[in-house]
Amino acid sequence: MAKQEVEAKEILEFKRLKVKFAIHKQWLPVVDEVDLKIHAGEIIGIVGESGSGKSVMAQSVLRLRDHGTAVSYEGKILFEGNDLLQSSLSQIRDIRGNKISIIFQDSLNSLSPVHTVEKQLSEVITLHKQVSKSEAKKQSMEMLHLTGIPDPSGCLKKYPFELSGGMQQRVMIAMALACEPKLLIADEPTTALDVTIQEQILRLIKNLNETMGMSVLFITHDMGAVSKLCHRIKVMYLGQIVEDAETEKLFETPLHPYTEGLIGCIPHLETERGNPLPTIPGTVPALSEIPKGCHFCTRCTYAEECCFQEQPPMIEAKQDHFVKCWRYDKFADLKED
Repeated sequence: MAKQEVEAKEILEFKRLKVKFAIHKQWLPVVDEVDLKIHAGEIIGIVGESGSGKSVMAQSVLRLRDHGTAVSYEGKILFEGNDLLQSSLSQIRDIRGNKISIIFQDSLNSLSPVHTVEKQLSEVITLHKQVSKSEAKKQSMEMLHLTGIPDPSGCLKKYPFELSGGMQQRVMIAMALACEPKLLIADEPTTALDVTIQEQILRLIKNLNETMGMSVLFITHDMGAVSKLCHRIKVMYLGQIVEDAETEKLFETPLHPYTEGLIGCIPHLETERGNPLPTIPGTVPALSEIPKGCHFCTRCTYAEECCFQEQPPMIEAKQDHFVKCWRYDKFADLKED
C-alpha cells in the first residue's frame, strides 16, 4: 500500500495494557502488556491467529467485556488524552457509537432481526444527536448512500435478513459511521464474506478513511487484507505484540518467525495444484499453558534454549521496525542461507 500522510496527533494509545479473565478460579492474561499508538487518519492493522487476543484488545477500548465477564484491566487506554479505563460507564456510553465505533465480523447477528434498517440506523443518530425523526431518516439515507448501497430508500424499509451478506455489512458500516466517529474499530469485518465482497468492503473502508479522515483499527487474520489497507501492521501472538512495522517494511523483511509464517500462508496463484498450502506448525496454546519464555517458542523452528527460559524484550531492530525475538538477527541470516 502506498504510504499516506497522517497527522502526528495521537487519537488512541495503549500503555502496557493487560487484560485478564477469571477462568477456572485463575486470572489469566488475554492481552499482555501491549503498547500501541494510532494517529489521526492512520489505519493500523492487528494480525494474528484466532486466540491471539486481537478482539479482546479491541473490545477493551469500549469496555464491551465489562458486562457478564470477570475481567480486570491494568495499564492505560488513552483516547484524546483521557484514560478510558478510569471513565465511568455513562462516559463510555457517550463515546460508544459517537466518537468511537466498532464493526463486528458477524453482521447478521449484530443487527436486530425484528427492526427495520431505518429503525436501527435512526436510533443511533437520535441517541447521540439532537435531531428530529425526519432528519434522522435523511441522515440514515445519506450514510447508506455513502457506503455504496444503490437504493438507500428501499433499504431503509427492509429487515436485515432480507439483505445479502455484503449489504448487511454495509448497513453495519453505515451505523458505525452515522455519528462521524474519530476512530473506527473494524473487528474482522470481511471474514464471513465472499472474495468479491471482501474486496469491496476493504475498498470502502479505505475510501471512508481518506474522505472522512477517521482513524481505523483493523483486526484480522488475513495478511492479504492488511497489505492492501493498512499503513502500519502489528503482529499479535498469545496476547503480545511480537512485531511492529510499516506495511511495506514488514512484508519485505519480516523479523519474527511468526510473521514469516503468516506471510507464508498467503495463497498464491502460481502454487502448483495438489501441493498443500504452507502452515505454521502446532496451535496457539491455551492461556493456562503459556510458555515461560518466548510465547512462540513451542512452535518456532529456530528456537534455542534461551527462548524457553525468558521472554525477549521488544527492541527496535531496524529504524522504526520493532520485534520481540531473541534470535531475530540469526533468523534473518538463516533465511538468506
